Parts: sequence; structure tokens; C-alpha cells
Amino acid sequence: MRTVVVMPVYEDVEASSILFRNLAASQGLDTYVVAVDDGSVRRPLDASAIEAAGLEGVVVRLRRNVGHQRAIAIGLSYVAETFGEDVIVVAMDSDGEDTPESISQLVQGLASDDVDVVVATRRSRVESLKFKAFYIVYKWLFSLLSGRHISFGNFMAAKMPAVRRLASMQETWTHVAASVLSSKLRIQTCALDRGSRYAGRSKMNFVGLALHGFRALMVFAEDVLVRVGIACTLVAGLSVAGGVIAMLLKALGFATPGWFSLAFGILLLVFLQTAALTLIILLLSGMLRSGGVLGTGSYHEFVEEVRHARRR
Repeated sequence: MRTVVVMPVYEDVEASSILFRNLAASQGLDTYVVAVDDGSVRRPLDASAIEAAGLEGVVVRLRRNVGHQRAIAIGLSYVAETFGEDVIVVAMDSDGEDTPESISQLVQGLASDDVDVVVATRRSRVESLKFKAFYIVYKWLFSLLSGRHISFGNFMAAKMPAVRRLASMQETWTHVAASVLSSKLRIQTCALDRGSRYAGRSKMNFVGLALHGFRALMVFAEDVLVRVGIACTLVAGLSVAGGVIAMLLKALGFATPGWFSLAFGILLLVFLQTAALTLIILLLSGMLRSGGVLGTGSYHEFVEEVRHARRR
């Protein structure tokens, strides 16, 4: 089956051009590239970069910068609309950290009829200590608030029915990996080493990483809100119990002067705040369930042009 590779590119012509050549060398000239130019201004990607590597493909140029996750979602939507069932789709970054040599290992996992998506987990990372520490905290918070474990990113291989399912999900526009978890697809993991960036410097800073993590939680907003609401209810119940105990101690004469009013006032404030927060959470949960928050529209609204690359 032919492999279609989807990748977002933003002001990164040099690294993506090297990736195209490495794709041709490792995966063969039959590989088809769908490069989504995410509104680049200084150095937009041209289809000639794909042709120079001896590959076929398209450059989907967007009207504006929509972000890494939406660019991937647009690429998946384009593939779902354009191709039939006889292809395997690989989503990856264009900077070389997702190595083209690893694609074969991902695709091998799709040979089973019980697997829809194969995702890459990392055996090793070429990252700073700060990033590694943040990633550990992020995974812990994600597990605590959503009740699910996430250990993979955007590097994945999927069968076309799975791609069509992901392309139809609003959550994919928010966070691709989290939407895979939410999709109920049959997932298999594949441990791979992370490569080094081919050229240039990453445009992702700490604020962007934090925002990326929060977007993963947004996909499971209902679960997060319910868990936070339960926690608030427990805190409110404990504050009520503490208030009752404080009144009993006051009635029995064990309270020192001023202690009762201070303790009771603090517990009352805690109860009122948690009660108000629980009410807000219930309202937000109702809005999400009714579909009043998420919405994407057609991906065509973001596409300025599609340039085709033909094999020379």
C-alpha cells in the first residue's frame, strides 16, 4: 500500500527539504507527501522542494497561521477527502525529530487487523532537563485530571478508516494525540528514538509547550470538569464538617478567644468558593455536552491554494 505522509511546515524550508530527501531514500519514491504550509510569510514552502527529492505530493498553503495541531488536522482532512482506502497515512513533524527511517516500524504494526493506529512512544529524547521535567509533570497532571495516560505525540501511522474518523472529529483541531485517545480507535504503541533537528531552531517555547498541554486536557474537558467538581464537593463537605466541629468545641468551652470566629470564617469562605466553583463547572459541563463550545467548520476555509509536485 502506498504511504501518504502528512506534515506541517512553518518557516522551515531547509529542514523540510532535507526530510523530503531522506523520505525518498528510506521509504522509496512511491511515498506521497502532503505538506501543510502553516501560513509562512518569510520563506513559504514551494512544491519544487518535494520535486527536487524525486517525490510526488502537494503543498497545502494556508491563508494564515493556524498552529501546529490545526495544520495537521487540515492535512488529515485533505487526505481523507482525496485518497481511497488503498493508502496508509503517516503524520509527522517536518524538522527531523520524527525520523523517516522509523516509518517502516510504525507501518509494520498496521499489518494486524486488530490495530487502527500505531503511535510512537519515545525511548530517548534529545531535550533539555527543563523540558523533561515539564513533560513528567504534564503526564502526571493529565492522568490525574482526565483519568487517561498519554505517552505519545503526533508521530503515528493510521489506516484510512481511522484517518477519516479523526478528520471528522472536532477534537483533532485542538490536540491530535488526545483526539486519538478519545476516538476509541484500536491503538498500538511503538518505541522509537527521537532524532535531532535537521536545521534551524525550534519555534516552540515554554509557554507554547504549556498551552499544548492544556489543549490536551481540553479534549477531555467533561472528564476534567467532573473530577474537579467532585474534588470541590469533597472540599465543601470537609469545610462543613470542620464548621460543625468548631461549633461543638465552642459549645463545650474548648475554644480560645477569637479562635472560633477565625476558624469558622475561613471554613465558610472555603465552602462558598467551592460551592460556586462546582456550580460553574456544572454549567460548563452542560455547555460542552450540548456542543456549544467546540466547532471547526470546513478545512477549505483555511486553504489558500494547493500546489502539486510531480515526479521528475
